[in-house]
Amino acid sequence: MSDPDSVDWHLDIFNVLREQDFSLMAHVPDAGHTPLIKMCEAANDMDVVTLTTEQDGIGLICGAWAGGRKGVLLMQSSGVGNCANALALPAICRIPFLTIVSMRGEWGEFIPWQVPMGQGTPGVLEAMNVRLFRADYKTEVGMTVDAAARLAHNTRQSAAVLLSQKMIGAKQFKEG
Repeated sequence: MSDPDSVDWHLDIFNVLREQDFSLMAHVPDAGHTPLIKMCEAANDMDVVTLTTEQDGIGLICGAWAGGRKGVLLMQSSGVGNCANALALPAICRIPFLTIVSMRGEWGEFIPWQVPMGQGTPGVLEAMNVRLFRADYKTEVGMTVDAAARLAHNTRQSAAVLLSQKMIGAKQFKEG
């Protein structure tokens, strides 16, 4: 049996995106997503768009779908609060929308202002009719992203995969 800690969950996500013909990835830079972002940038058939704000990614992903492409938005839980109003677009227009959210404000968080939005992220997403999927362990990331992406595109709904801070690891404060 393989060691769960040796699972490359970023590669698992990348493989799901490739298998399901995703050709666009939008993101606000985030350390938790960096290995996946680099894989997507290295893929010749995938466009990667770096955003200055998360809500712009919702319009981008929805527009890509209207043009026949599948896209995914990567963000941190702190960015979910920036997206509440924009999440109405895919909900009202029945546009498949997938986001993968690296969670903060949970497991061993040291930055107090990350906690409120980290704790509020599920409620904000649910209030905007986004179906939630959660991965707490590296071994379940690939199948969780696969299920969320299929639900979003098969039923023309919004879906979010919440990647637990327990799995990603809490950032540590280091005094200089």
